[in-house]
Amino acid sequence: MDYDSALGAAIDRLHKEGRYRTFIDIERRRGQFPHAVWTKPDGTEQDITVWCGNDYLGMGQHPVVLNAMHEALDATGAGSGGTRNISGTTVYHKRLEAELADLHGKEAALVFTSAYIANDATLSTLPKLFPGLIIYSDELNHASMIEGIRRNGGAKRVFRHNDVAHLRELLEADDPDAPKLIAFESVYSMDGDFGPIAELVEVAEEFGALTYLDEVHAVGMYGPRGGGVSEQLGIADRIDIINGTLGKAFGVMGGYIAASARMCDAVRSYAPGFIFTTSIPPVVAAGAAASVRHLKGDQALRDLHQERARVLKMRLKGLGLPIVDHGSHIVPVIVGDPVHTKIISDMLLADHGIYVQPINYPTVPRGTERLRFTPSPVHDPKMMDGLIQAMDALWSHCALNRAELAG
Repeated sequence: MDYDSALGAAIDRLHKEGRYRTFIDIERRRGQFPHAVWTKPDGTEQDITVWCGNDYLGMGQHPVVLNAMHEALDATGAGSGGTRNISGTTVYHKRLEAELADLHGKEAALVFTSAYIANDATLSTLPKLFPGLIIYSDELNHASMIEGIRRNGGAKRVFRHNDVAHLRELLEADDPDAPKLIAFESVYSMDGDFGPIAELVEVAEEFGALTYLDEVHAVGMYGPRGGGVSEQLGIADRIDIINGTLGKAFGVMGGYIAASARMCDAVRSYAPGFIFTTSIPPVVAAGAAASVRHLKGDQALRDLHQERARVLKMRLKGLGLPIVDHGSHIVPVIVGDPVHTKIISDMLLADHGIYVQPINYPTVPRGTERLRFTPSPVHDPKMMDGLIQAMDALWSHCALNRAELAG
């Protein structure tokens, strides 16, 4: 087989479909977020404003986080030195897990290298702990949840997105004595819609099922202390396992689960994705712990974040743009074509210094390609004015081009 030609053909297919992913080379600069510097393919630089980042609250630049990381770096050096089981557990890891357990009102927490790994490792391990386990998964769950469920070798059922009645039908059709787990999210990242958490918990309790909630796009931003939507609703204590990330609202890196002490002990003892992975550096753990601790008391930052999102949605609606608004902080503008999504993204970057990455299939269904904006508290009114003016001009330009092509 000509392996190189096969690789070339696979990449060419993506180009032809308009789905080839281009990495934008940017440099974040301390104290200037959401401003950054884009290094163009020709080597020149251009100042840009990042409108698609997951550092939702700007905590990746916050002095509290940076100071904690500097102190840990000076005290411990760079890496952790091993897996959590072999020399890679430090006081910084234990402090971080204590902060996370407290955040969610759980007995314990377990930190992984990413939320993806936390989902994958935990969900693929649970059938080892509960033989015969059936997992019921929302059809729009994140790829990490899907992968973990797929790999676990156990039974799975997929219910229609946010469809509690369909979930109930699936539960009623299975053995009432079989162990069960319902996996879902609080905020779905592509449309920004909320999961019906309270109803799902009620169904789980009725059928004796465990609950697994991914709060990745909600921790730090929702709830009186940033514990997520489950805390906001006052039902975090009724969720068995909560998954979260340290790389979005908390501004650093890593992922975790929070649950009972026995659940965390069992997962850490059986999950290969935890056992055989080098632990996050102490400096990262220190920064994350400082961020979690700070955000437990910074409601003003959460309020400003929500205000910025509301204003951006209102202004985009005022232009008549097809945005999806489910009340969360995520602002998708549906373009519906991969080529035109890329064109608008490229023109925003090159002509206006605005960076928003195109989102195409398979991340979203074909025909729903989009630009996904994530406003933060540090996107000020002047930046928003520039974005609105640019979107107004470019949307009209692309609409005319599409009309010409259709004619």
